[in-house]
Amino acid sequence: MACKHVEKFICTGAKYLRNKRIEALHLDAMFYHSSKESQEELVALDWYENAFPEMMKLTRLLKNVDLIDGRLVNIRDDSIIIDDRIERKMHNFKSLARVFIGSPSVQKTLKANMSGVSVGKGEPFVCFNKPSEREPMIVNSLTKVSNFLNITAQQRKLIRATVSPQVTHHRILTKTLEEVLNELKPELDYLNSQRPSKGIYLGQQIVSNCVKFLYDSATSCDPDSTSWMRLAPAKKVQSSGSQKWEDVLEMFNDLIECLKTEDRLLDHVVKLEAMKEGLSQIKDVLIDKTIGYKEARLQESLVQKKLSKILGYPSKCLFTLLLYYLYGHVRDIEVDLCGGFYNSENDNKFCLCMGRILTSDEERMIWSGVRHLDRALELFKFVWETSGNKGVLDLQGHLWCVGVEDRMLTYKGKMFFIHGISL
Repeated sequence: MACKHVEKFICTGAKYLRNKRIEALHLDAMFYHSSKESQEELVALDWYENAFPEMMKLTRLLKNVDLIDGRLVNIRDDSIIIDDRIERKMHNFKSLARVFIGSPSVQKTLKANMSGVSVGKGEPFVCFNKPSEREPMIVNSLTKVSNFLNITAQQRKLIRATVSPQVTHHRILTKTLEEVLNELKPELDYLNSQRPSKGIYLGQQIVSNCVKFLYDSATSCDPDSTSWMRLAPAKKVQSSGSQKWEDVLEMFNDLIECLKTEDRLLDHVVKLEAMKEGLSQIKDVLIDKTIGYKEARLQESLVQKKLSKILGYPSKCLFTLLLYYLYGHVRDIEVDLCGGFYNSENDNKFCLCMGRILTSDEERMIWSGVRHLDRALELFKFVWETSGNKGVLDLQGHLWCVGVEDRMLTYKGKMFFIHGISL
């Protein structure tokens, strides 16, 4: 039925939307994601007038809510919101906002605001003027980042050779595994409260047991810790009681099997699969607190050696380890508007622009959006610099909100532009 609506809209333009104003929000989400410039050109001016009240309504409903890397957050207290209805409204709001950002009035204002900004030797450029630059993007692999930045195959080899030894430390691996499980736990608790099932219940038990196992098996790097004085036990005890990373791998396998049919947990299952890739490579390595400190250090070194050698550049496990290494969390970074990567033919200067869509212009919301966008930009900068590129990379963040006055602020040396969405 929705496809018929879109087809009819393409054929009849504004007439259809005047008669179906209430359905505009849902149509826009589908309409925009078709990403065809020929269709976008058919948006009549009165369409914006009819759709704008829906934007205002959603802005009020979602005033204190932000969507950060796939999770709804109440910015007043940073609490996580688990509500399918609010999540749908948020996605519809952002899809509708993308269409407005492409409107003639917003584009005209954007062009005027950016007239003094250039790439290279005074050459002006316009960002977010193409439908493809207003598409959302989930940054979930090094390959995606490198493709965006036009990183060569040779440079990717250098990135992997530099990154792998840093992010495959035993402590980074263990903390990443714990973070993956801790991210999953509240979702399981929510699903168990809404519609209990055997799979969800077993998943909860496995998560708890696995986190406890990782914690109990951890060794200390503290010079004052008694672990430095721990002696290796007798061989007969060691051989009968040794544990391996295979124990964790088996728990991850069981957890994936329990949850793979839950649509809501798809992103979490993807992360479990990613870490399973790494665990399968070190399954024979000891992970045992009963062995002596020197032996434990040897086993931890073996973990790093195996992972850094085997995990390839496209590896989801390598990327997840990198996310934890850089930011302390494992959620893939989501960008509302992927923006573009610009460079000057006359100079060795480049510019990366990305955007966020906000539901209010409250300072707490603005700064939450700035910090989130900064993390995304910094990840791209990290890959750019690690690749050995000598060019100067300028980073820009753009944030849109309904009805705000245009302004600019700086954060960690970067420029962030606040843009208003209006008729």
